[in-house]
Amino acid sequence: MKRLPGADGRRKLARAERRHVEWGGAAVSGGGPPMYDLVIRGARLFDGSGGPPRTADLAVSGDYIAAIGDLGAAEAQRELRADGLALAPGFIDVHTHDDRAVLDGDMAPKISQGVTSVVVGNCGVSLAPLTLPGAPPPPLDLLGGQGDYRFPTMAEYLTALDRAGGATNTAALVGHSTLRVGTMDDVQRPARPAEIAAMRERLREGLVAGAIGFSTGLGYAPSAAAPTGEVMALAGELAPLGALHTTHMRDESDHVAEALEEAFAIGRHALVPVVISHFKVSGRGNWGRSPMTLAQWRKAAGGQPLALDAYPYAASSTVLKSDYVAEAPRVLITWSKSHPEQAGRDLDEIAADWGLDRAAAAERLQPAGAVYFSMDEDDVRRILAFPETMIGSDGLPHDQHPHPRLWGAFPRVLGHYAREVGLFPLEEAIRRMTSLSAERFGLVDRGTLAEGAFADLVIFDPATVKDSATFADPKRPAA
Repeated sequence: MKRLPGADGRRKLARAERRHVEWGGAAVSGGGPPMYDLVIRGARLFDGSGGPPRTADLAVSGDYIAAIGDLGAAEAQRELRADGLALAPGFIDVHTHDDRAVLDGDMAPKISQGVTSVVVGNCGVSLAPLTLPGAPPPPLDLLGGQGDYRFPTMAEYLTALDRAGGATNTAALVGHSTLRVGTMDDVQRPARPAEIAAMRERLREGLVAGAIGFSTGLGYAPSAAAPTGEVMALAGELAPLGALHTTHMRDESDHVAEALEEAFAIGRHALVPVVISHFKVSGRGNWGRSPMTLAQWRKAAGGQPLALDAYPYAASSTVLKSDYVAEAPRVLITWSKSHPEQAGRDLDEIAADWGLDRAAAAERLQPAGAVYFSMDEDDVRRILAFPETMIGSDGLPHDQHPHPRLWGAFPRVLGHYAREVGLFPLEEAIRRMTSLSAERFGLVDRGTLAEGAFADLVIFDPATVKDSATFADPKRPAA
C-alpha cells in the first residue's frame, strides 16, 4: 500500500518518482536485453484515456510501468500471458468508507473488483481527528465503535495507515461531522466563532499532514445544523493547500436543486473544486428529475471546477433514518445493534412479525443501518451515462449484511452497464474508473497505462466480468 499524499506532497512525490523512472529503469546485465520484474504479454491494453484498446506487452520494474510495446526480447523474473484479456489501470474507488478497513483488513471487497486505490473520509465522516468518551453518534458509527476513534490528529491516522501496509493505495479526506463532534459540546446548533476557529485549525493540520481535502455530510444529524457560512469558513483552508471539497449534500430528494446550489456556492466562495458525492435524485416524487439536476450541474461547471460520482444501483445505504424510511418503497436492514438477528430482512417483514407499523419497528431496531430502494433505474442510467460521472462504490465494509455495491460496483459497470445494457463502450467505462478519477482527485501518475506511471494494474476478461453480489447474498466476489 502507498498512502496517497496531499496536494503539496503530490507535486514533490511526482517529481521524485519521475526521476526514479528516468534514472533507474530496468536492470541490464552484460549488455543484453533489460531484465524486468514482470512482463505481461499479449493483453488488450485499455490505457484509461477512453481511447480504443491496442494489443501490446507491458513491463514493470519496481512500482512503475517501465515499457509498453513489443517486448518479445525482454526478460523478466515473472511473465504472464494475457492473450485476449483486458489490461487496465487499477480502478480508483473515489467514494468509500474504508477508513477502518484499510487499517485492519485485507481489502478483499475492493481487490476482488480490481480496485487498487480508495478515497476515505467521505460524507463528513473520517476516523481522524477524533477521540471519543463514548459511542460514536450516527453516522460516525458506520466506521466503528468508540475504540476505533483513537486518532486525535490526522497525522497519527496517516502514520497508522503507513504502518498497516494494506492492499490498496489510500487517500484521506477530513470529515466535517468528525470535526464538529470533536470540537462542539452540542452539534444540534451552528458552530460559534471560537469553534469554527478550532475546527479550521484541525482541518489545516490534517491537510498539512497529507489529507487531500475536506468532506461534508450536511444531510446527517451531526452537521445538519451547520449553516452554509460555517462550511464556507472551513473551506477557506483548502485553496492555499491545493485541496478539494467533497459533499454528501444537504438534500438529495425534494430540495435537491437547492442543495446543489449550496454546494456550488461553497466552491465559488472558497475557490476550490467541489465533488458532488453519489449524485442522485431520491424518493418516488423526484423520479425523472435527473435531466434537470444534470443540466444544473453542467451549467455551474461552466464557471467553476466541479466533479461528481455515482454508484451503479437504484438503492442507497446508510444508517437507519426515519425520513429515509418514509420515502423508500422498500427498506432492507443491514445491521442492528439492538436486534442483530434482523440483519438481511425487509423492514416491512420485521414490522409484521412484531405487530408494529414501519416507523415503530425502525425505532425499535436502533441503532441500525439499512438499504433504501428509493431511486429510479432510468435516473441511475442517465447519471451513469453522463460523461463526467466517476464511479464510487459508497460501500460500507463493517455492515453485517452490506449493500452489494461493496463487492460489486466496479464489475457491475463493466459487465451489466457496459457489456449487457450498452450504456457506454468498455473503454469509456474504464475511463470513469481510472484517469477521470485520478485527474479530478489529483492522484499523480495513477489511472493510466504509460511508461513512468505507477504499475497499479488489473487484468480481466471483458466477455465474462460481472458482479456476483446481490441484495440477498451481498458478499459474493465478482466473476
